[in-house]
Amino acid sequence: MEFLLSLGRGFTSGDAIWMWAILAAQVVSIAIIAERAFALFGSRKTNQKELSKVLAEDIRAGNLDKALRRSLQMGTKEPLGVVASAGIQAAMDMGGKEEIQLKMDEVLLEENSRVEKRIGFLAMFANVATLLGLLGTITGLIHSFAGISNANPAEKATILSQGISLAMNTTAYGLIVAVPALIMYAVLQNRASRLTDDLNKGALNLFIQLGYHYEPVTAKKEVPAQLGR
Repeated sequence: MEFLLSLGRGFTSGDAIWMWAILAAQVVSIAIIAERAFALFGSRKTNQKELSKVLAEDIRAGNLDKALRRSLQMGTKEPLGVVASAGIQAAMDMGGKEEIQLKMDEVLLEENSRVEKRIGFLAMFANVATLLGLLGTITGLIHSFAGISNANPAEKATILSQGISLAMNTTAYGLIVAVPALIMYAVLQNRASRLTDDLNKGALNLFIQLGYHYEPVTAKKEVPAQLGR
């Protein structure tokens, strides 16, 4: 309780600007953690590889139209549907393997970037909170030592102890903000890596299937030439 009261007094001290700056970093960090946790744990699941098997069955059967419809329906909820629809559409347009891969990679990069966005800011705000805490402590100590230079000798010890106590509050508060932010950064980064790996594996499975079940542009062009003979 005494520690919390000491932190509270830090917001009304002469160096309160550093405490308020750390508080701003804390508010932004909490907002990022809440938004990313809901997006990565609530909205997304590691089931993209399993979903790719359903589309792969339609592709192996030669039902690209059915696979495209299924992927478009899936794309409203699952990122694999967006990637799959791009590759299937390229295959139906008689594109070659390179075109299919380019179309899928383009969408895949965009989907992966959505998973990883804003997570890196947590590490930055953790470092900022720590540095602000140290800066607040240093400036607080400077003011404390400057304040006792003209003080009564009997009051110097009291003034110095109070000044050091208030100055150390910024370091403590900075660490309080930084530690949870770094922990959640590691948790969210690990979750993002699992989601991207799952999506990449599902997309690779579909690309392999499409590579074996499409009509190349060259094959399409050879047919009229043979009929002309």
